[in-house]
Amino acid sequence: MTSTYASPPAGGSALATPAVVATEVSKVYGTGDAAVHALRGVSVGFAKGAFTAIMGPSGSGKSTLMHCLAGLDTVSGGKVMLGDSEVTGLNDKQLTLLRRERIGFIFQAFNLLPTLTAEQNILLPLELSGRKLHQQWFDQVVEVVGLRDRLGHRPNELSGGQQQRVACARALVSQPEVIFADEPTGNLDSRSGAEVLSFLRSSVREMGQTIVMVTHDPVAASYADRVVFLRDGLIVSELFQPTPDTVLDRLKGLEG
Repeated sequence: MTSTYASPPAGGSALATPAVVATEVSKVYGTGDAAVHALRGVSVGFAKGAFTAIMGPSGSGKSTLMHCLAGLDTVSGGKVMLGDSEVTGLNDKQLTLLRRERIGFIFQAFNLLPTLTAEQNILLPLELSGRKLHQQWFDQVVEVVGLRDRLGHRPNELSGGQQQRVACARALVSQPEVIFADEPTGNLDSRSGAEVLSFLRSSVREMGQTIVMVTHDPVAASYADRVVFLRDGLIVSELFQPTPDTVLDRLKGLEG
């Protein structure tokens, strides 16, 4: 299946502008009889200003796809475009620059520096890249993430949900073209997970952010505008305006 880059149709089904596109992307680990085909010619796009979830059974290739889209892993074939830039084929230095300046990341592990305050952790990407703080944008991010009164606290003084919201704000502060989130609620209880997912959805709707999230959780996926399903390294289905029940039903169909 070749997927469109559509965002959920409000009044129509016209294709939206893609933020990132994979074309016939394949990924093979190992060689010969030991070769594992993690991706088998995947073509898919992700719309600007939309929240897309990637799902599938264990071993379906969902994390591999995200890593290839984000330039964290190389492809064996095909190409990945971020806007008008081809990610595939860049050298290590170019990839580092691309990830630093144009991509945001949120991982299951919060990856906060324990000796820094929440504010210092949020601003770290700007410090590392030598870029100037856009104060109005920072204020907006802090407002949306709901951490104004926690900026002076260190990670060990924050709840898990608050730490992950700091990580979300850190991903947003450099105004990336795309944020890739890999199981961002995997280490959180249901209440904290809902806080983080609500924030991610708000960042899309109120700030125009583009988010691509890998998750195994139907409830987490229901916060997205669209869900793309993989099985055996191929895109086999997609779902718009998902609910936990419709996502679960689709997953059951894939595993059957």
